[in-house]
Amino acid sequence: MTDNDGDTIDCSARVPENLHNARLDQAAAALFPHFSRSRLQAWIVEGALTIDGRSARSKDKVLVGQALILQTDQLPAVDWSGQDGELAIVFEDEHVIVVDKPPGLVMHPAAGHADGTLVNRLIGYAPELERLPRGGIVHRLDKDTSGILVVARSTLAHQSLVAQLAARSVKREYLAICQGVLSGGATIDAPIGRHPTARTRMAVIASGKAAVTHYRIRQRFAHYTALDVNLETGRTHQIRVHLAHQKHPLLGDPVYGGRPRPPKGASPELQSAVAAFTRQALHARTLGFDHPESGQRFQFEVQLPPDITTLLSVLGAWDAP
Repeated sequence: MTDNDGDTIDCSARVPENLHNARLDQAAAALFPHFSRSRLQAWIVEGALTIDGRSARSKDKVLVGQALILQTDQLPAVDWSGQDGELAIVFEDEHVIVVDKPPGLVMHPAAGHADGTLVNRLIGYAPELERLPRGGIVHRLDKDTSGILVVARSTLAHQSLVAQLAARSVKREYLAICQGVLSGGATIDAPIGRHPTARTRMAVIASGKAAVTHYRIRQRFAHYTALDVNLETGRTHQIRVHLAHQKHPLLGDPVYGGRPRPPKGASPELQSAVAAFTRQALHARTLGFDHPESGQRFQFEVQLPPDITTLLSVLGAWDAP
């Protein structure tokens, strides 16, 4: 799923050892079982299903560790309905629900994810959300990005939050761990749009939409840097694209970070931790917005998820600067 650019399929999976040297279409069928073989083959031809972001043929062989990336705008209609499921609710009232999304949870139903999504759980918890556009979702997080977001629970809240997002008054801060060592904080002001040749990816291009990302150093390691990142705009994959454009992609990012490569001379502990971290190291930590009814400024913060806490601990112990 995307975070900000409409209904798209956006999923990825790394090739396991048992599929090493398999044909691309055979590996895709095993890794994306929700889709038919013929549909997957068509997406390969269209360039929507790639190997590490590069177009390939159905008969091309895949290698262990490579990322099969499926990104396309082609979605059939799906039925949104309420389902039981765990929700980490940070705050709620009659107008908003603030939730802490775990990594791996898709935002809302789409092809390949017909149910079991965050929206399904939200509607199951608060059935009135079914009457609102997109189940009250006004901003999104990628499937493998964890953290905080606000959901509109009333028409008033939906209108207010959409307007605040457009006015850039909703403040979002993320914890990100990127590859390489940055010298200091900075602002990235670079437009983002569809990649000119790999049309299923995003990229910094002159014809793209304005995108502004601010970051400051949180902690330096020998080979990685932890950042506090603030979004001024909300483009699809913005943090991931901007940092990759700066040659510092997020650790674990299967789309923009390339194959995971632990640094040379890394300890076994560090190598194991980096190899095991298979999602982008990105967590939405804080969220600020004006309450739709009272106008009071609300600010929320959630804890780091266990996988990022463990990763930071390993980096601190085994990747000292």
